Amino acid sequence: MEQVAERLGLHVRTIRSYVRDGRLAAVRIGKQYRIAHQDLEAFTGRPVPAPPDDVDGRQLHTEVSSIVEVDAVDAETAHRLTTLLMGSAANRRAEDGSLRIQTVYDEERARLKVVVLGSLADTARLFAYMEGVLAS
Repeated sequence: MEQVAERLGLHVRTIRSYVRDGRLAAVRIGKQYRIAHQDLEAFTGRPVPAPPDDVDGRQLHTEVSSIVEVDAVDAETAHRLTTLLMGSAANRRAEDGSLRIQTVYDEERARLKVVVLGSLADTARLFAYMEGVLAS
């Protein structure tokens, strides 16, 4: 009911009253009510767009797991890259979702390994940062 109230710009108590009075059809499942999209459209008398990222009450979520190995990289460049990536991950808003980064530098092999777990957009942004550092 909270979602319906939010979408219609009404208070939850108002929606409950409509359901109780029979003006808005709803099905009770346990202690909660479910309101079908068609019933909501019939109630409002107009099409009600479905939330774009809502599927069965779940939010759409994507996460990328990536391992990047950079060969023939000197210790200074590996340090700059690690600092950039860690700084980017640390300076994000809480609502941006989680972003985890781990780096390991093998000085003997001159190899940097970067492990990234995060959203598609955040991961792509980090890869663009890496490309910028490595191309210079």
